[in-house]
Amino acid sequence: MTYSNADTIWRSMRPDDLAATITLAARIHPDYPEDDDIFRERLALAPEGCFVLANALGVHGYLISHPWAGHLSPHLNCLLGSLPARPDSWYLHDLALDETVRGQGRAKDAIALAEKAARAAHLPVLSLTATGPARTFWLRQGFMPEDISEAEKAVLASYDPEASFLSRPVSGRE
Repeated sequence: MTYSNADTIWRSMRPDDLAATITLAARIHPDYPEDDDIFRERLALAPEGCFVLANALGVHGYLISHPWAGHLSPHLNCLLGSLPARPDSWYLHDLALDETVRGQGRAKDAIALAEKAARAAHLPVLSLTATGPARTFWLRQGFMPEDISEAEKAVLASYDPEASFLSRPVSGRE
């Protein structure tokens, strides 16, 4: 699966993309570190939700997403073990873009890929944990805050004090 924009395309992530993805994550998200095993596990559990933005020069972005259930986000830097037996949403674990490709519509293309995966899985909602610095971006993409429990508030605190759980319906178009 590819999503083209000039010579740089969104394509399905492969195991040999993990080193570049992990390096990019460490550079872009130094305040939200995750162990290498988190990336390996998400790709193994839901390859249909993992993509890289790449060209001949390397990986310039990535999207990691997977089926999920309920309004309780996965803890930051925590292995899932397995995916929920009865998911009700498609969870965007992380979307990261190198500064050289920002402002070009690449994030919207990635969200469209997540929506396509959600539709294929018959899941009507996209959900995510927005960190404080990214919250405004996600609100501009149509995501809205959800009412959350005290347990969810504790999970969000593992990200940062301003993190929030957001969701939006999956669009009906391809």
